[in-house]
Amino acid sequence: MRSFITGGYGFVGSWMVSLLESQGDDIHLLSREIDIRDLDSLASELTAYDPEVIYHFAGFTHVGLSWEHPRDAIEVNAIGALNVLEAARLCNNSPRILLPSSAEVYGAVNEEDLPLSETSAVRPMTPYAVSKVTVEYLGLQAYMAYGMDVILVRPFNHAGPGQPSSFFIPALAGRILDALRVGESSVVVGNLSSRRDLTDVRDVVRAYRMLVDSGKPGEIYNVCTGEDVSMAQVAGLMAEIAQAEIEFVPDPSLMRPVDVPVLRGDPQKIEMATGWTPQYNLRDTLADVLNERRSATRVVDTSTQDALANVPNERRSAT
Repeated sequence: MRSFITGGYGFVGSWMVSLLESQGDDIHLLSREIDIRDLDSLASELTAYDPEVIYHFAGFTHVGLSWEHPRDAIEVNAIGALNVLEAARLCNNSPRILLPSSAEVYGAVNEEDLPLSETSAVRPMTPYAVSKVTVEYLGLQAYMAYGMDVILVRPFNHAGPGQPSSFFIPALAGRILDALRVGESSVVVGNLSSRRDLTDVRDVVRAYRMLVDSGKPGEIYNVCTGEDVSMAQVAGLMAEIAQAEIEFVPDPSLMRPVDVPVLRGDPQKIEMATGWTPQYNLRDTLADVLNERRSATRVVDTSTQDALANVPNERRSAT
């Protein structure tokens, strides 16, 4: 299968590349120097390759930073998705397009609303979530108006090796290992009361490939486990795996202006469409992140921005 990937040098994109290579796909990554907001350059490269499938991962992905840079989040995610769709219309093959949204679009929900299905109401609470709602409607418009083969996905939180250290799990792993190295007994943390449905990134990209094979155009699919865990439980399990007796100290500077209390998804739709179920458990994921931080291999370093191609320089965040 001829697969074109935007954001292929980042977190999710690099794991997508690994999976597709293992399955024998012919892969083309959008060139590093092309900004996803540059329609002409994107369209030129995309139409020259003329793919069967487009995986769109270039974007602004950090929920917390979207409060500081709302314009960047909206512009990069919404205009970027619009450009991908417009460029795809110029291709000869009428490619299938996998367009990621986010479970953040569900916003604040009550316990009685859980688990969240694809038909649950969306109540975006953050600039990032607003940008992803826009992405969804652009994708649905392309499907309904032009008959484009668009599949929309709402991944819930995911983690694994290669995630930038600006995200909770790799940041926490780094702080725990730093504390062990210097003999500290405490680490600072943000909000540990929030609960999230966590999936390993390797399961997420496998879900994406299975949806490309079996999903229906114009449909939205949750990618989730169906279980939620508190960040306090994640922190405790990570300390246990690292064999560290650590006290977690809340730091107001690490808190978001608004934090969604709980997200738990219903994976029934993707399971029925593809047969997908997660293969990695949380302990495995956290152990792999800790091992990576210890060895300092495959880590996406957001200070160098080396893996953040296709996202504008002023505010990049790896996917």
